[in-house]
Amino acid sequence: MANYHDDFQLEWHGNTVVIIPASNVESMSWDLIEQAADIVMAPLQEVEIPMVVFDLSDVSYFGSVFLALLLRCHKHVRSRGGELVLCGASKMANELLRITALDTLWAIYDTRDEALDALMG
Repeated sequence: MANYHDDFQLEWHGNTVVIIPASNVESMSWDLIEQAADIVMAPLQEVEIPMVVFDLSDVSYFGSVFLALLLRCHKHVRSRGGELVLCGASKMANELLRITALDTLWAIYDTRDEALDALMG
């Protein structure tokens, strides 16, 4: 069984959490996606209004499994009045987000600093 603490790093900046998926996140299997989402979202239970940055700088490509994880996290964060944004997406990842129209769901920033400024400012 995979250890999701290896697949995702979490960094807190005030009440905003930066989630950094490992570069191999696209190899995550469908049957484990809910467990991964629960583990990623668990620390957000402590925050009244969760603000989340997914930093995709280390991820060159991802597919439907990771998109499902992002959507599940988005739904959880929004249900609590928070916001989820993306940063550091590769050209291929940006194209996938554009094709799926998910670039209209999430704000996408070039850098982590820009994303943090937007959520914290």
